[in-house]
Amino acid sequence: MADRDQRLAAAFDQLAERVGRGAKSEALVGLRLDADRAADLARRLARAQERARDDRVGTDALGREPLAHIACRLPAFRRQGPEVVGLAGGGFCMAYEVDPHARRIGPLDVGAGRRREWRYPRLMPTLRYVVADVFTERPLEGNQLGVFTDARDADTALMQRLARELNFSETTFVLPAEGAGHARVRIFTPTTELPFAGHPTLGTAVVLATPLQLDEIRLETGMGVVPVRLERDGGRITFGRMTQPLPTVQRYDAADELLAALAVERSELPVELYDNGIQHVYVALRSQDEVAALRPDLRRLADLPAVIGINCFAGSGRRWKTRMFAPGDGVPEDPATGSAAGPLALHLARHGRIAFGDEIEISQGAEIARPSTLYARVEGTPDAVQAVEVGGSAVIVARGEFRLP
Repeated sequence: MADRDQRLAAAFDQLAERVGRGAKSEALVGLRLDADRAADLARRLARAQERARDDRVGTDALGREPLAHIACRLPAFRRQGPEVVGLAGGGFCMAYEVDPHARRIGPLDVGAGRRREWRYPRLMPTLRYVVADVFTERPLEGNQLGVFTDARDADTALMQRLARELNFSETTFVLPAEGAGHARVRIFTPTTELPFAGHPTLGTAVVLATPLQLDEIRLETGMGVVPVRLERDGGRITFGRMTQPLPTVQRYDAADELLAALAVERSELPVELYDNGIQHVYVALRSQDEVAALRPDLRRLADLPAVIGINCFAGSGRRWKTRMFAPGDGVPEDPATGSAAGPLALHLARHGRIAFGDEIEISQGAEIARPSTLYARVEGTPDAVQAVEVGGSAVIVARGEFRLP
């Protein structure tokens, strides 16, 4: 029994050392790993987390306390302090840390006839996030995304407030998986929650899969599980391709009001509404220059019914240019819209501008100084769409944390 206890203690020390080194990097919550990857998880995780820039947290304060007092704190510490979470063979998370600005004040005399008590560092909830630029290979371009890698301690109201605080077009919150995915993701704009969105799915996949060296990650969204296949150059993810929910298609009844708000005379293709969890309407213009010159009435666009994204596009062959406006959802213009890229490829294929199976390259965001590049492909026929795939690159550019009392 003593030998077993020693082995368990040694294993826990090794795990604590690994998690401690990475505690200031992404906190990965509830990631489910396939059985054949579990064996080399520790080696890969330790190598990836060597890039962490900050020292270990949460243990030094305990190390300075008298041993007799640590035992008294363990129940609360397990409930509120740093905790290691393992699900289905792997996945680590540091949910809280000891406030480094607090200090133990020693024994507190509370009066004659009463026992002395100790004051200890106050534990503060810490919500860490990563900022990624999505659908670009260059930092400070593409579409910004905030990823809260451990959102178990944030309720819906707090998630919405945090998304509004960051004020990106979308922010994601990672939670333990509930079904067949590696993790569950909730997606918020500054004003509302979305069941699915493209650049948040791709960006979150890159953030979560990077330290765990996954080649495919499955994210649970409000529209089901979205698999994202990842390509690497060494340890760095260079490209990701998601299989999106299949959209529904219908005629858009407010086409005249839409064209008037855009200040364009007509659309070169039927104005149709696609819904893959987000409703996008599409207006085809004659040239990419006409797309670039658009100056829409954002107030009138915000009042249009049954639509979130207004997409205006032009191009030919493999190369297309688009702009997406969503003022009704708090996003005047989006730098890169992954949820609209797949339906755009389907729209072009359905109306004979490209063939099913052709991959198109989509340029977006130049007019707001966030140039982006997206790739989209649709398999199937007009009557039986089999798959919609959207891909692109993403780069991690920043990390931060919120400490909320």
